[in-house]
Amino acid sequence: MSRFIIPKTQRAIVFTKNGGPLSLKHIPVPVPKPNELLVNVKYSGVCHTDLHAWKGDWPLPTKLPLVGGHEGAGVVVDMGENVKGWKLGDFAGIKWLNGSCMQCEFCQKSNESNCPDADLSGYTHDGSFQEYATADAVQAAKIPPGTDLASVSPILCAGITVYKALKTAELQAGQWVGISGAGGGLGSLAVQYAKAMGYRVLAIDGGEDKGAFVKDLGAELYVDFTKTKDIVKEIKDLTGGGPHGVINVSVSEKAMDQSCQYVRTCGTVVLVGLPKDSKISPSVFDSVVRSVSVKGSYVGNRADSAEAIDFFSRGLIKCPIKIVGMEEIPEIFRLMEEGKVIGRYVVDTSK
Repeated sequence: MSRFIIPKTQRAIVFTKNGGPLSLKHIPVPVPKPNELLVNVKYSGVCHTDLHAWKGDWPLPTKLPLVGGHEGAGVVVDMGENVKGWKLGDFAGIKWLNGSCMQCEFCQKSNESNCPDADLSGYTHDGSFQEYATADAVQAAKIPPGTDLASVSPILCAGITVYKALKTAELQAGQWVGISGAGGGLGSLAVQYAKAMGYRVLAIDGGEDKGAFVKDLGAELYVDFTKTKDIVKEIKDLTGGGPHGVINVSVSEKAMDQSCQYVRTCGTVVLVGLPKDSKISPSVFDSVVRSVSVKGSYVGNRADSAEAIDFFSRGLIKCPIKIVGMEEIPEIFRLMEEGKVIGRYVVDTSK
């Protein structure tokens, strides 16, 4: 394939200080390093992590100035001289994990996301809220030809993250899994992955609209935390003893604590959401006597990514999205802070 015509400058959403203005600017198109791809980003999902990166409320500092975004789907238009296994015109995904050292004990055991030198898209590496972005060729996700790039973009973080969390729960087909925060971007995908993996899904969120939404996605049961008087008892009663696993994708400290109470004996609580400065305090006695496991689950590795994308490619995951322009990102962040996002917003970088 002939080389693409690449402009010198591009449109991007940039902020120069945490919590500062999110400005649409013209900035230079990056030049890929020897190990990198240059991807013409067509669409980018907007993740709750992007909100944290902008606010700067995590212990790990962001680079500044920063172009956020880490769910970018687009076309490979250039690459460094050391890149293998890619060609111009391939569909590629820019993930949260942009690159890692590939030498430490974590990388060697396929836990690249735990690498102490991990490079993170939209955090330590300019991300996908721009028309052209770079990605390490080893970590970039391969997207099958003909894929709807708008619909697949949220899979590149949200989908991979919840799929890895469900694997971390180590459930068996037919067992109950509770999804806390089921109506949001992560949760709506978790419901579908859980259903596709053969689990029975109990969805937890607030509001009748979210209840209808998650049931349409495949949830068997729905618990509205704004209406129940005793969420722990209700969930245990509905599932005959509690779900065998709970995936916490909400950013509620209280919800996480409650999940340690209603999870079934010998069950597993998986923590995914990252509310600022939060702690959980499960009862030591209860955790020991009931043999409850509490695990953290970060983003998936390359194999998890390929598997998550394969579920999508086979039509088992339908990502509910709303396509917006880049200038709408500040408004999306506001809705996220207010807990009013249903499904996933996807940015069309050409708008």
